Amino acid sequence: MKDIVDAQRAFFSTNQTKNVDFRIEELKTLKRMLQDNEAQLNQAIYADFRKSAFDTYTSELAILYVEIDETIRKVKKWAARKRVPTNLVNFPAKSYVIPEPLGVSLVIGAWNYPYQLSFGPAIAAIAAGNTVVLKPSELPSETSRVIADIVNQNFEPSYFTVVEGGVTVTRELLEQRFDKIFFTGSVPVGRIVYQAAARHLTPVTLELGGKSPAFILDDKKLKMYVKRLVWAKFLNAGQTCIAPDYVLVPHTLKTKFLELVIAEIKNEHFSIENQNYVQIINERNVMRLGKLLEPEKVVYGGKYDVSSRIFEPTVMDHVTFDDKVMHEEIFGPILPVVTFNSLDGIIAEVKKRENPLSCYVFTQSKQLRDKILSEISFGGGAVNDAVMHITNSKLPFGGVGESGIGSYHGEHGFKTFSHNKSILDKPTWLEANLKYYPHNPFKIKLMKQMLGLK
Repeated sequence: MKDIVDAQRAFFSTNQTKNVDFRIEELKTLKRMLQDNEAQLNQAIYADFRKSAFDTYTSELAILYVEIDETIRKVKKWAARKRVPTNLVNFPAKSYVIPEPLGVSLVIGAWNYPYQLSFGPAIAAIAAGNTVVLKPSELPSETSRVIADIVNQNFEPSYFTVVEGGVTVTRELLEQRFDKIFFTGSVPVGRIVYQAAARHLTPVTLELGGKSPAFILDDKKLKMYVKRLVWAKFLNAGQTCIAPDYVLVPHTLKTKFLELVIAEIKNEHFSIENQNYVQIINERNVMRLGKLLEPEKVVYGGKYDVSSRIFEPTVMDHVTFDDKVMHEEIFGPILPVVTFNSLDGIIAEVKKRENPLSCYVFTQSKQLRDKILSEISFGGGAVNDAVMHITNSKLPFGGVGESGIGSYHGEHGFKTFSHNKSILDKPTWLEANLKYYPHNPFKIKLMKQMLGLK
Protein backbone atom coordinates (compact mmCIF):
# COMPACT_ATOMS: atom_id res chain seq x y z
CA MET A 1 0.00 0.00 0.00
CA LYS A 2 2.84 2.35 0.81
CA ASP A 3 4.37 1.76 -2.63
CA ILE A 4 1.06 2.61 -4.30
CA VAL A 5 0.69 5.85 -2.35
CA ASP A 6 4.34 6.79 -2.83
CA ALA A 7 4.05 6.25 -6.59
CA GLN A 8 0.95 8.44 -6.75
CA ARG A 9 2.59 11.13 -4.65
CA ALA A 10 5.58 11.12 -6.99
CA PHE A 11 3.29 11.44 -10.01
CA PHE A 12 1.32 14.24 -8.39
CA SER A 13 4.60 16.07 -7.77
CA THR A 14 5.23 16.22 -11.52
CA ASN A 15 2.33 18.73 -11.71
CA GLN A 16 0.71 16.93 -14.67
CA THR A 17 -2.63 16.72 -12.88
CA LYS A 18 -2.67 20.48 -12.40
CA ASN A 19 -3.14 20.87 -16.14
CA VAL A 20 -6.90 21.11 -16.69
CA ASP A 21 -6.63 19.75 -20.24
CA PHE A 22 -4.98 16.64 -18.78
CA ARG A 23 -7.91 16.19 -16.39
CA ILE A 24 -10.40 16.53 -19.22
CA GLU A 25 -8.66 13.86 -21.28
CA GLU A 26 -8.63 11.50 -18.29
CA LEU A 27 -12.36 12.08 -17.74
CA LYS A 28 -12.99 11.28 -21.40
CA THR A 29 -10.98 8.09 -20.96
CA LEU A 30 -13.09 7.21 -17.94
CA LYS A 31 -16.36 7.69 -19.81
CA ARG A 32 -15.11 5.74 -22.82
CA MET A 33 -13.97 2.95 -20.50
CA LEU A 34 -17.40 2.69 -18.88
CA GLN A 35 -19.23 2.77 -22.21
CA ASP A 36 -16.95 0.19 -23.82
CA ASN A 37 -17.46 -2.18 -20.88
CA GLU A 38 -21.19 -1.77 -20.27
CA ALA A 39 -21.84 -5.43 -21.05
CA GLN A 40 -19.28 -6.55 -18.47
CA LEU A 41 -20.59 -4.07 -15.92
CA ASN A 42 -24.15 -5.32 -16.44
CA GLN A 43 -23.12 -8.96 -16.14
CA ALA A 44 -21.18 -8.32 -12.94
CA ILE A 45 -23.92 -6.45 -11.14
CA TYR A 46 -26.50 -9.01 -12.26
CA ALA A 47 -24.34 -11.73 -10.75
CA ASP A 48 -24.16 -9.85 -7.45
CA PHE A 49 -27.72 -8.51 -7.17
CA ARG A 50 -29.75 -9.78 -10.13
CA LYS A 51 -30.01 -6.12 -11.05
CA SER A 52 -31.36 -5.49 -14.55
CA ALA A 53 -29.55 -3.61 -17.30
CA PHE A 54 -32.33 -1.01 -17.22
CA ASP A 55 -31.92 -0.29 -13.51
CA THR A 56 -28.14 -0.39 -13.81
CA TYR A 57 -28.24 2.23 -16.53
CA THR A 58 -30.78 4.54 -14.88
CA SER A 59 -29.49 4.35 -11.30
CA GLU A 60 -25.77 3.94 -11.92
CA LEU A 61 -24.25 4.49 -15.35
CA ALA A 62 -26.45 7.31 -16.66
CA ILE A 63 -25.76 9.32 -13.50
CA LEU A 64 -22.02 8.85 -14.05
CA TYR A 65 -22.20 9.81 -17.73
CA VAL A 66 -24.10 12.99 -16.95
CA GLU A 67 -21.63 13.83 -14.19
CA ILE A 68 -18.64 13.31 -16.48
CA ASP A 69 -20.18 15.35 -19.32
CA GLU A 70 -21.01 18.27 -17.05
CA THR A 71 -17.56 18.17 -15.47
CA ILE A 72 -15.83 18.18 -18.85
CA ARG A 73 -17.90 21.21 -19.91
CA LYS A 74 -17.37 23.20 -16.75
CA VAL A 75 -14.12 22.16 -15.10
CA LYS A 76 -12.09 24.97 -16.70
CA LYS A 77 -14.45 27.48 -15.16
CA TRP A 78 -14.38 25.73 -11.79
CA ALA A 79 -10.57 25.57 -11.82
CA ALA A 80 -10.04 29.18 -12.91
CA ARG A 81 -8.66 31.76 -10.52
CA LYS A 82 -11.47 33.88 -9.12
CA ARG A 83 -11.21 37.57 -8.30
CA VAL A 84 -12.65 38.75 -5.01
CA PRO A 85 -12.97 42.33 -3.68
CA THR A 86 -10.03 43.85 -1.82
CA ASN A 87 -10.65 45.81 1.35
CA LEU A 88 -9.65 49.46 1.67
CA VAL A 89 -6.83 48.83 4.12
CA ASN A 90 -4.97 46.86 1.40
CA PHE A 91 -5.40 49.46 -1.35
CA PRO A 92 -3.93 49.33 -3.96
CA ALA A 93 -4.05 45.56 -4.53
CA LYS A 94 -6.04 42.79 -6.08
CA SER A 95 -7.26 39.62 -4.38
CA TYR A 96 -8.06 36.26 -5.85
CA VAL A 97 -8.60 32.61 -5.00
CA ILE A 98 -6.80 29.76 -6.78
CA PRO A 99 -8.41 26.30 -6.52
CA GLU A 100 -5.70 23.67 -6.22
CA PRO A 101 -5.84 19.87 -5.88
CA LEU A 102 -5.23 18.34 -2.48
CA GLY A 103 -2.97 15.57 -3.76
CA VAL A 104 -3.33 11.80 -3.35
CA SER A 105 -6.94 10.83 -2.60
CA LEU A 106 -8.49 7.64 -1.28
CA VAL A 107 -12.07 6.82 -2.31
CA ILE A 108 -13.79 4.00 -0.42
CA GLY A 109 -16.95 3.01 -2.27
CA ALA A 110 -20.18 1.46 -1.02
CA TRP A 111 -21.81 -1.82 -2.01
CA ASN A 112 -25.42 -0.78 -2.62
CA TYR A 113 -24.71 1.22 -5.82
CA PRO A 114 -21.21 -0.07 -6.50
CA TYR A 115 -20.59 1.84 -9.73
CA GLN A 116 -22.21 5.15 -8.89
CA LEU A 117 -20.77 5.37 -5.37
CA SER A 118 -17.27 4.35 -6.46
CA PHE A 119 -16.83 6.32 -9.66
CA GLY A 120 -18.87 9.38 -8.62
CA PRO A 121 -16.33 10.58 -6.04
CA ALA A 122 -13.48 9.51 -8.35
CA ILE A 123 -14.84 11.82 -11.07
CA ALA A 124 -14.76 14.72 -8.63
CA ALA A 125 -11.24 13.85 -7.49
CA ILE A 126 -9.95 13.68 -11.08
CA ALA A 127 -11.69 16.94 -11.99
CA ALA A 128 -9.99 18.71 -9.11
CA GLY A 129 -6.57 17.42 -10.19
CA ASN A 130 -5.90 14.68 -7.65
CA THR A 131 -4.60 11.17 -8.08
CA VAL A 132 -6.98 8.42 -6.97
CA VAL A 133 -6.76 5.16 -5.09
CA LEU A 134 -10.19 3.55 -5.31
CA LYS A 135 -11.24 0.78 -2.92
CA PRO A 136 -14.63 -0.61 -4.02
CA SER A 137 -16.72 -2.59 -1.56
CA GLU A 138 -15.78 -6.27 -1.48
CA LEU A 139 -19.34 -7.41 -0.71
CA PRO A 140 -20.53 -7.43 -4.34
CA SER A 141 -17.47 -9.38 -5.46
CA GLU A 142 -18.18 -9.42 -9.19
CA THR A 143 -18.62 -5.66 -9.46
CA SER A 144 -15.47 -5.15 -7.40
CA ARG A 145 -13.57 -7.40 -9.78
CA VAL A 146 -14.81 -5.71 -12.96
CA ILE A 147 -14.14 -2.23 -11.53
CA ALA A 148 -10.56 -3.26 -10.77
CA ASP A 149 -10.09 -4.93 -14.16
CA ILE A 150 -11.25 -2.05 -16.34
CA VAL A 151 -9.64 0.76 -14.34
CA ASN A 152 -6.29 -0.94 -13.97
CA GLN A 153 -6.25 -1.74 -17.69
CA ASN A 154 -7.01 1.84 -18.74
CA PHE A 155 -5.09 4.02 -16.27
CA GLU A 156 -1.57 4.23 -14.97
CA PRO A 157 -1.52 3.00 -11.35
CA SER A 158 0.51 6.05 -10.35
CA TYR A 159 -2.50 8.16 -11.34
CA PHE A 160 -5.68 6.10 -10.85
CA THR A 161 -5.73 2.59 -9.47
CA VAL A 162 -8.16 0.19 -7.85
CA VAL A 163 -7.27 -1.91 -4.83
CA GLU A 164 -9.55 -4.83 -3.97
CA GLY A 165 -10.02 -6.51 -0.63
CA GLY A 166 -11.87 -6.57 2.64
CA VAL A 167 -11.34 -5.20 6.12
CA THR A 168 -7.63 -6.01 6.22
CA VAL A 169 -6.94 -4.16 2.97
CA THR A 170 -9.00 -1.17 4.08
CA ARG A 171 -7.12 -1.08 7.37
CA GLU A 172 -3.78 -1.15 5.52
CA LEU A 173 -4.90 1.69 3.26
CA LEU A 174 -5.99 3.79 6.23
CA GLU A 175 -2.51 3.39 7.74
CA GLN A 176 -1.14 5.44 4.83
CA ARG A 177 -1.05 9.23 4.68
CA PHE A 178 -3.50 10.49 2.07
CA ASP A 179 -4.29 14.10 1.28
CA LYS A 180 -8.04 13.41 1.10
CA ILE A 181 -10.26 10.49 2.09
CA PHE A 182 -13.79 10.06 0.76
CA PHE A 183 -15.86 7.33 2.37
CA THR A 184 -19.40 6.13 1.64
CA GLY A 185 -20.90 3.62 4.04
CA SER A 186 -22.20 3.03 7.54
CA VAL A 187 -21.85 5.27 10.59
CA PRO A 188 -19.74 2.75 12.60
CA VAL A 189 -17.21 2.33 9.78
CA GLY A 190 -17.31 6.08 9.14
CA ARG A 191 -16.10 6.63 12.70
CA ILE A 192 -13.18 4.24 12.09
CA VAL A 193 -12.23 6.08 8.90
CA TYR A 194 -12.46 9.44 10.65
CA GLN A 195 -10.23 8.27 13.50
CA ALA A 196 -7.65 6.89 11.07
CA ALA A 197 -7.61 10.13 9.09
CA ALA A 198 -7.11 12.15 12.26
CA ARG A 199 -3.68 10.59 12.78
CA HIS A 200 -2.47 12.38 9.64
CA LEU A 201 -4.84 15.38 9.87
CA THR A 202 -6.29 14.23 6.54
CA PRO A 203 -9.51 15.98 5.46
CA VAL A 204 -12.41 13.57 5.18
CA THR A 205 -15.77 13.48 3.46
CA LEU A 206 -18.15 10.96 5.01
CA GLU A 207 -21.32 9.96 3.18
CA LEU A 208 -23.22 7.96 5.75
CA GLY A 209 -26.92 7.34 6.31
CA GLY A 210 -29.65 7.38 8.92
CA LYS A 211 -33.39 6.94 9.26
CA SER A 212 -34.85 9.28 6.63
CA PRO A 213 -38.50 10.18 7.35
CA ALA A 214 -41.27 10.87 4.86
CA PHE A 215 -44.14 13.09 6.01
CA ILE A 216 -47.58 12.67 4.41
CA LEU A 217 -49.44 15.81 5.48
CA ASP A 218 -52.57 15.89 3.32
CA ASP A 219 -54.56 13.77 0.87
CA LYS A 220 -54.93 16.30 -1.93
CA LYS A 221 -52.58 14.39 -4.22
CA LEU A 222 -52.32 11.22 -2.15
CA LYS A 223 -52.29 8.79 -5.06
CA MET A 224 -49.32 10.60 -6.62
CA TYR A 225 -47.56 10.88 -3.26
CA VAL A 226 -47.87 7.12 -2.82
CA LYS A 227 -46.72 6.32 -6.36
CA ARG A 228 -43.52 8.30 -5.92
CA LEU A 229 -42.95 7.08 -2.38
CA VAL A 230 -43.36 3.39 -3.21
CA TRP A 231 -40.95 3.64 -6.15
CA ALA A 232 -38.35 5.41 -4.01
CA LYS A 233 -38.68 3.00 -1.09
CA PHE A 234 -38.43 -0.26 -3.04
CA LEU A 235 -35.88 0.87 -5.63
CA ASN A 236 -32.88 -1.46 -5.28
CA ALA A 237 -34.96 -3.45 -2.75
CA GLY A 238 -34.70 -0.57 -0.31
CA GLN A 239 -30.90 -0.69 -0.28
CA THR A 240 -30.57 3.03 -0.90
CA CYS A 241 -29.04 5.42 1.64
CA ILE A 242 -31.60 8.13 0.82
CA ALA A 243 -34.61 5.80 0.63
CA PRO A 244 -37.58 6.85 2.77
CA ASP A 245 -36.88 4.80 5.89
CA TYR A 246 -40.30 5.24 7.48
CA VAL A 247 -43.51 7.19 6.84
CA LEU A 248 -45.32 9.57 9.19
CA VAL A 249 -49.04 9.80 8.47
CA PRO A 250 -51.90 11.55 10.32
CA HIS A 251 -54.30 9.08 11.96
CA THR A 252 -57.11 10.36 9.79
CA LEU A 253 -55.26 9.44 6.56
CA LYS A 254 -53.78 6.11 7.56
CA THR A 255 -56.44 3.74 6.23
CA LYS A 256 -56.60 5.41 2.83
CA PHE A 257 -52.81 5.70 2.69
CA LEU A 258 -52.27 1.99 3.41
CA GLU A 259 -54.84 0.96 0.81
CA LEU A 260 -53.06 3.03 -1.84
CA VAL A 261 -49.59 1.81 -0.82
CA ILE A 262 -50.57 -1.86 -1.03
CA ALA A 263 -52.34 -1.27 -4.36
CA GLU A 264 -49.29 0.52 -5.77
CA ILE A 265 -46.90 -2.24 -4.66
CA LYS A 266 -49.13 -4.79 -6.38
CA ASN A 267 -49.37 -2.57 -9.46
CA GLU A 268 -45.57 -2.35 -9.75
CA HIS A 269 -45.16 -6.17 -9.66
CA PHE A 270 -41.77 -5.95 -7.95
CA SER A 271 -39.69 -9.01 -8.83
CA ILE A 272 -36.38 -9.97 -10.35
CA GLU A 273 -38.27 -11.61 -13.23
CA ASN A 274 -39.84 -8.23 -14.03
CA GLN A 275 -36.39 -6.63 -13.87
CA ASN A 276 -37.44 -4.01 -11.32
CA TYR A 277 -36.20 -5.62 -8.11
CA VAL A 278 -32.92 -7.01 -6.75
CA GLN A 279 -31.51 -9.41 -4.19
CA ILE A 280 -30.42 -8.35 -0.72
CA ILE A 281 -26.64 -8.06 -0.69
CA ASN A 282 -25.99 -11.19 1.42
CA GLU A 283 -27.65 -13.76 3.66
CA ARG A 284 -26.56 -11.96 6.82
CA ASN A 285 -28.52 -8.87 5.82
CA VAL A 286 -31.59 -10.95 4.91
CA MET A 287 -31.55 -12.38 8.43
CA ARG A 288 -30.97 -8.93 9.92
CA LEU A 289 -34.03 -7.59 8.09
CA GLY A 290 -36.07 -10.59 9.16
CA LYS A 291 -35.36 -9.82 12.82
CA LEU A 292 -36.84 -6.34 12.39
CA LEU A 293 -40.27 -7.75 11.56
CA GLU A 294 -43.06 -8.09 14.10
CA PRO A 295 -45.54 -10.46 12.38
CA GLU A 296 -48.61 -8.96 14.04
CA LYS A 297 -47.70 -5.55 12.59
CA VAL A 298 -47.06 -6.73 9.01
CA VAL A 299 -50.00 -5.71 6.84
CA TYR A 300 -48.41 -6.62 3.51
CA GLY A 301 -45.50 -8.86 2.49
CA GLY A 302 -43.13 -10.06 5.16
CA LYS A 303 -41.92 -13.17 3.33
CA TYR A 304 -38.24 -13.73 2.64
CA ASP A 305 -35.88 -16.50 1.65
CA VAL A 306 -32.35 -16.48 3.03
CA SER A 307 -30.80 -18.81 0.43
CA SER A 308 -32.07 -16.84 -2.59
CA ARG A 309 -31.63 -13.51 -0.74
CA ILE A 310 -35.11 -12.36 -1.75
CA PHE A 311 -37.06 -10.19 0.68
CA GLU A 312 -40.44 -9.13 -0.64
CA PRO A 313 -41.78 -5.55 -0.31
CA THR A 314 -43.20 -5.28 3.18
CA VAL A 315 -45.42 -2.77 4.96
CA MET A 316 -45.79 -2.54 8.74
CA ASP A 317 -48.61 -0.74 10.58
CA HIS A 318 -49.10 0.33 14.22
CA VAL A 319 -45.36 1.04 14.44
CA THR A 320 -43.99 3.13 17.29
CA PHE A 321 -40.55 4.60 17.87
CA ASP A 322 -39.94 1.88 20.47
CA ASP A 323 -40.16 -0.93 17.90
CA LYS A 324 -37.00 -2.72 16.70
CA VAL A 325 -37.58 -1.54 13.14
CA MET A 326 -37.21 2.06 14.35
CA HIS A 327 -33.93 1.55 16.19
CA GLU A 328 -31.65 1.35 13.14
CA GLU A 329 -31.54 2.30 9.49
CA ILE A 330 -33.55 -0.40 7.71
CA PHE A 331 -31.65 -0.47 4.43
CA GLY A 332 -34.10 -2.92 2.95
CA PRO A 333 -37.66 -3.27 1.61
CA ILE A 334 -39.56 -2.75 4.88
CA LEU A 335 -41.81 0.32 5.14
CA PRO A 336 -42.94 1.13 8.70
CA VAL A 337 -45.96 3.43 9.01
CA VAL A 338 -46.09 5.66 12.10
CA THR A 339 -49.28 7.62 12.74
CA PHE A 340 -49.65 10.88 14.64
CA ASN A 341 -52.24 13.37 15.84
CA SER A 342 -50.02 16.38 16.49
CA LEU A 343 -47.55 17.57 13.85
CA ASP A 344 -45.56 19.47 16.47
CA GLY A 345 -45.41 16.31 18.56
CA ILE A 346 -44.14 14.10 15.76
CA ILE A 347 -41.60 16.71 14.68
CA ALA A 348 -40.30 16.70 18.25
CA GLU A 349 -39.97 12.90 18.10
CA VAL A 350 -37.95 13.08 14.86
CA LYS A 351 -35.71 15.79 16.32
CA LYS A 352 -34.88 13.63 19.34
CA ARG A 353 -33.03 11.31 16.99
CA GLU A 354 -29.86 11.73 14.93
CA ASN A 355 -30.05 13.96 11.86
CA PRO A 356 -31.21 11.91 8.87
CA LEU A 357 -29.49 11.95 5.51
CA SER A 358 -32.79 12.83 3.79
CA CYS A 359 -36.28 14.03 4.58
CA TYR A 360 -39.35 14.05 2.35
CA VAL A 361 -42.44 16.22 2.69
CA PHE A 362 -45.63 15.41 0.81
CA THR A 363 -48.12 18.28 0.99
CA GLN A 364 -49.79 21.01 -1.04
CA SER A 365 -49.47 23.43 1.89
CA LYS A 366 -46.56 25.87 1.69
CA GLN A 367 -46.96 26.58 5.38
CA LEU A 368 -46.60 22.91 6.36
CA ARG A 369 -43.79 22.40 3.86
CA ASP A 370 -41.82 25.31 5.29
CA LYS A 371 -42.47 24.17 8.85
CA ILE A 372 -40.82 20.80 8.22
CA LEU A 373 -37.97 22.25 6.18
CA SER A 374 -37.14 24.88 8.79
CA GLU A 375 -37.51 22.79 11.94
CA ILE A 376 -35.79 19.51 11.01
CA SER A 377 -32.10 19.30 10.18
CA PHE A 378 -31.17 16.81 7.45
CA GLY A 379 -28.74 16.41 4.59
CA GLY A 380 -31.08 16.98 1.65
CA GLY A 381 -34.47 15.95 0.42
CA ALA A 382 -37.51 16.73 -1.65
CA VAL A 383 -41.02 18.10 -1.52
CA ASN A 384 -43.68 15.85 -3.07
CA ASP A 385 -41.04 13.41 -4.28
CA ALA A 386 -38.30 11.19 -2.88
CA VAL A 387 -34.76 10.15 -3.86
CA MET A 388 -34.80 12.20 -7.08
CA HIS A 389 -32.89 15.15 -5.60
CA ILE A 390 -29.75 13.05 -6.09
CA THR A 391 -30.10 13.49 -9.87
CA ASN A 392 -29.63 17.29 -9.75
CA SER A 393 -25.90 18.01 -9.69
CA LYS A 394 -26.59 21.64 -8.77
CA LEU A 395 -27.70 20.39 -5.34
CA PRO A 396 -24.90 19.44 -2.93
CA PHE A 397 -25.31 15.83 -1.83
CA GLY A 398 -24.26 15.01 1.70
CA GLY A 399 -25.32 14.59 5.29
CA VAL A 400 -25.19 16.53 8.53
CA GLY A 401 -24.24 15.28 11.97
CA GLU A 402 -24.29 11.48 12.08
CA SER A 403 -25.53 11.28 8.48
CA GLY A 404 -22.26 12.64 7.12
CA ILE A 405 -19.64 15.33 6.72
CA GLY A 406 -19.18 17.29 3.50
CA SER A 407 -20.93 17.01 0.15
CA TYR A 408 -20.32 16.40 -3.55
CA HIS A 409 -21.87 16.22 -7.05
CA GLY A 410 -21.11 18.72 -9.80
CA GLU A 411 -19.08 21.71 -8.70
CA HIS A 412 -19.64 20.72 -5.07
CA GLY A 413 -17.57 17.60 -5.71
CA PHE A 414 -14.82 19.66 -7.33
CA LYS A 415 -14.71 21.87 -4.24
CA THR A 416 -14.66 18.85 -1.93
CA PHE A 417 -11.40 17.65 -3.50
CA SER A 418 -9.85 21.12 -3.75
CA HIS A 419 -8.15 23.67 -1.56
CA ASN A 420 -8.87 27.33 -2.20
CA LYS A 421 -5.56 29.16 -2.06
CA SER A 422 -6.06 32.82 -1.07
CA ILE A 423 -3.80 35.45 -2.65
CA LEU A 424 -3.35 39.16 -1.98
CA ASP A 425 -1.41 40.59 -4.94
CA LYS A 426 0.01 44.01 -4.12
CA PRO A 427 2.04 46.41 -6.28
CA THR A 428 5.14 48.19 -4.96
CA TRP A 429 4.54 51.71 -6.28
CA LEU A 430 2.60 52.86 -3.19
CA GLU A 431 2.78 52.01 0.50
CA ALA A 432 0.81 53.84 3.17
CA ASN A 433 2.69 54.58 6.41
CA LEU A 434 -0.23 53.60 8.67
CA LYS A 435 1.08 50.28 10.03
CA TYR A 436 4.67 51.45 10.51
CA TYR A 437 6.36 53.16 13.41
CA PRO A 438 5.88 55.75 14.85
CA HIS A 439 2.40 54.86 16.15
CA ASN A 440 -0.02 57.60 17.17
CA PRO A 441 -3.74 58.22 17.89
CA PHE A 442 -4.34 59.69 14.43
CA LYS A 443 -3.24 56.45 12.77
CA ILE A 444 -5.58 54.46 15.00
CA LYS A 445 -8.47 56.77 14.11
CA LEU A 446 -7.73 56.49 10.39
CA MET A 447 -7.43 52.69 10.58
CA LYS A 448 -10.79 52.48 12.30
CA GLN A 449 -12.36 54.54 9.53
CA MET A 450 -10.79 52.38 6.83
CA LEU A 451 -11.90 49.17 8.57
CA GLY A 452 -15.41 50.50 9.17
CA LEU A 453 -15.02 50.34 12.96
CA LYS A 454 -16.26 52.76 15.59
